[in-house]
Amino acid sequence: MTRRRFYAPPSAFASKLKNLALTSDESRHLSDVLRLKPGDEVYAFDGEGREFQCAISEISRDSAQLKVIAEVEPARSESPLQLTLAVALLKGEKFDLVVQKATELGITHIVPVTTTLADVHLRDEADNSKKVARWQRIALEAAKQSGRAVVPKVAKPMAFRSVIQQTTTQSRLMFSERDGQSLSELQKSFFQR
Repeated sequence: MTRRRFYAPPSAFASKLKNLALTSDESRHLSDVLRLKPGDEVYAFDGEGREFQCAISEISRDSAQLKVIAEVEPARSESPLQLTLAVALLKGEKFDLVVQKATELGITHIVPVTTTLADVHLRDEADNSKKVARWQRIALEAAKQSGRAVVPKVAKPMAFRSVIQQTTTQSRLMFSERDGQSLSELQKSFFQR
């Protein structure tokens, strides 16, 4: 049987990891969709790599209390690599798909990149915040579905120039669908301006 997994932020774990409270969204999924009852076994993960075997102690439509039985190995092991994916914004729901698949593949950070010639432009800070919240929720759902106990962090959209200038000396790759410059040549041209 597959694990019935629920997300609970680290702040939800109370009193030395003996109990935890699920958010209202997770509680509704537990009670209305899965129709679980007190005493049923579930698993909760904190998004930072820890997963726990739990039993439902109390349940209502908007809240659920879980009793922590034991810390367990996550359903899927995490890569020791800390991978960041910086990808240009895409039209429609294509960026949502990138977030979902990158999460399933083990990426730890996702950086949306705004570019000069792109067709996609975010209107203002409120639009940025809404999009990032949506992508973070997609990353959470993909982590739950794929068995990951780590939820990737989705950054605020950054300008391409900022991404290039902040790139460190660690290994990095850049892919383009057209002919272009190497990443080191591109960095030099940005630093010389």
